Formats: sequence, structure tokens, C-alpha cells
Amino acid sequence: MPHTKLRRLVTIPVAVTLGATALAACGSSDDDGEADSGPVSLTYWSWTPGMDKVVDLWNDGQGKKDQIKVTVKKQASGDALVTKILTAHKAKKAPDLVQAEYQALPTLVSNDALADIADDVDGVQDKFAEGVWQQTTLGSDAVYAIPQDSGPMMFYYRQDLFKKYGLEVPTTWEEFAETARALKKKAPGTDLTTFSANDSGLFAGLAQQAGAKWWTTEGDKWKVGIDDAASRKVADFWGGLVEEGAIDNQPMYTPAWNKALNTGKQIAWVSAVWAPGTLTTAAPDTKGKWAMAPLPQWSASDDVTGSWGGSSTAVTTDSGHKSAAAKFATWLNTDPEALTALAKEGGIYPAATTAQTSDAFAEPPAYFSNQPDFYTRAADIAKTTAPSAWGPNVNVAYTTFNDAFGKAAKNKSDFGAALAQMQDDTVADLEKQGFEVAE
Repeated sequence: MPHTKLRRLVTIPVAVTLGATALAACGSSDDDGEADSGPVSLTYWSWTPGMDKVVDLWNDGQGKKDQIKVTVKKQASGDALVTKILTAHKAKKAPDLVQAEYQALPTLVSNDALADIADDVDGVQDKFAEGVWQQTTLGSDAVYAIPQDSGPMMFYYRQDLFKKYGLEVPTTWEEFAETARALKKKAPGTDLTTFSANDSGLFAGLAQQAGAKWWTTEGDKWKVGIDDAASRKVADFWGGLVEEGAIDNQPMYTPAWNKALNTGKQIAWVSAVWAPGTLTTAAPDTKGKWAMAPLPQWSASDDVTGSWGGSSTAVTTDSGHKSAAAKFATWLNTDPEALTALAKEGGIYPAATTAQTSDAFAEPPAYFSNQPDFYTRAADIAKTTAPSAWGPNVNVAYTTFNDAFGKAAKNKSDFGAALAQMQDDTVADLEKQGFEVAE
């Protein structure tokens, strides 16, 4: 897909209006084009904890040699940052570099906010899993960002309670369903897990594993496939388990959910590589009792996982030093010293495959001290990450998911109808924005 098809300049409503003074302060250092020589100063918007310490390594090392200095400006994450970037870009004062979640890239690209840096990052692709790298190219011959961190999905379970109830770790989704039913028979007050509608990224990752392609292009038109066969399979599977009462239907990240995990009322969680941090807070009394395994597969012969979370480092079209910015973005996400610092200071799971088996991950998370090979297994799973297909209005699809699936889960009603609502709302929004949409 030629990258020019993604640069449809449409008006995206933004909720934040920045004053001229603020915009001038965050703009690139040279709006007149790439500097041929001399010191270069770059501004980087990022929410990663400790990013300033990581950048100090660049400024004191490679950056000093190349006369490229980077200044970090701490930002909020999520939609708030996307809005701020678009607002700044309208005034042609976006920073040189931005941290962007993978699902936000199409929105930024379609608004011409991100530069194609393919010519400046030749040879970098091999350092990342194919499914992760694809998220920064949007399936085109362009490169809009360098992967920073990733969230390969996995299955977490209470090792002690699986043994107590005589349960085997499921390797397929059919086995997963049978395990949920078997547990209900042995311990009616206990749930294998819950279906939660308050984090759309979980369902998106499960659909991704099943082969879903929610946004693709057909000629010059966007094609929305949220209600495709793969997604319907996932929706029907989880909806069926909720309807029959084989699993819980309560949202995650609530006091009740935390208590269920901490007391053994819920004994498994479909999550991602970052789960140990959440479990440490949600279920502190169960430290050392959990184990991690690959995500169940739709077929016993499959070996694929979805992705839940992750972000990248992108260069903006407003930058006057795009090649210098691309050089820093590459260093940040491929240099061994930088990646070790990102893991230590930012607590991230790097997208670069070599970093996933580095000394920074030689020891398991403290919460999983009983599983010494935690990160070895995680690295193997990460390599199987399926490609994703994001579009320019992920926020609309996700909002509808929270509403429609939230009601369906609460009422134990048809998840298929909720998925169709996601499809309809997403298509309607694209058309409202001025995109052409294929049937």
C-alpha cells in the first residue's frame, strides 16, 4: 500500500487548544529544513518514566559525538497526547519526536503529522518481530516510527490452585472453555477468569491473535473489518462463556476484581507481559503462586499471540532535523545500553528482540520468582506476535466497545450484536471525517 494513501488531510476534532506561546515553546529547533552542519537540538515528547535519564546517556555519549542534543518534555499518554500533537501540528509547531502508541499511528499519519523515515532507518527492521515492525509501517513501504515497547499476550494462572482443583493449563481455547466449566463444577464460587469490557485493548489483542484485520485499505478507501469472521469467533466464544456463567462478567481494575485475584476467587488472567506489575498491586498476598504460559490457541497446530499495549518513537513532519531525529529514535530503541536503561528506568518490555534476552531480563519479575524462565518464555512468545491493522479512528471503535460490550457483558446478551455496533459506529465516523469507505 503506497504510504501516500494514508496522508488524507482531514479535520480531526481536538479537545485541547494550546496558546501560541506554548506552541512556540515546543516546536522544532529549525523549521527551515535539515541543518547541514553544527549542533542540533531536538525535543522529544514522552510519557515513559525515567526517560530523561535514558536520554542523558545519549547526550553524554553518541549525541555528544554527533552534536545532537535531545530534551525530553514529559507528557500524558493516550488520547490526550494524540490531541496535543495534532493541535501543535496544526500550528506547525509539533516537537521533533513523539512517543506514540501503535494504534495512534494511523491517526497521526492521516493528519500528515509523522514523517516517513524509511531512508534513515535502513537495516533496523530485522531487530524486531515481524508483527511488531508491521505496526510502524501500516502495511506500506514507509516507516513512520521505530518500535519501543511491546505487549505480547500470555496466560497467567494460580499454579497452586490449578493443582488443588486438578486442572491442566489449557493450550487451546476449547480446553480453556472446558477448564472454566470444570472449575465451576468443582468450586461453584470460583471463576477461572472474567470477561472485562473496560479495556478494549484486551479484546483487540484476542481478535488480532485470531487473525482479525480491523482496518485495511482497498484502493484509496478504508475498509473496516471489525465485524469479520475472526472477531465474531472471539466475540461468540467469550459471549458464550459469560452467558452460561462459566466465567465472571465483571470489569477489571476494580476493588472487587483485585479482591477476587487476591483471595483465589478468580484463578487466571489473560493478559500481557506487563501483568506482573499489575498483579503486584492487585493481589499482593499471592506473590510466588502464579505462573505464566503461552496464550491458548484456536488450533493445536497454531503458535501465535496477540498484542496488548506498546508504543513507538516517531519523527514529526514539523521537525527541521528529521534525519538527526531518526538517528536518535534508532539508538533509543536498538542500542543495548539504551534498552537496558529503558528497562531499568522505565520498566518497559522492549520491542527489540535482542533486548528481550539481555542481562536486564536475566532474572524473573520478583512476583514470579518461582518461574526462573519467565523472560525466556516471554521472549519466545513475543516472536509469535501477529500483525495488527489499525485505522485513523481507533478511539471511536474503542469507545463503542466499552459501551456496547459493557452492556452485553452485564446483561449476558449477544456479543455479536455489540461487535456489529462497533463496526457500524466506526464506519459512520470515518465517513463523517471525510474518508471514503469500501463496502
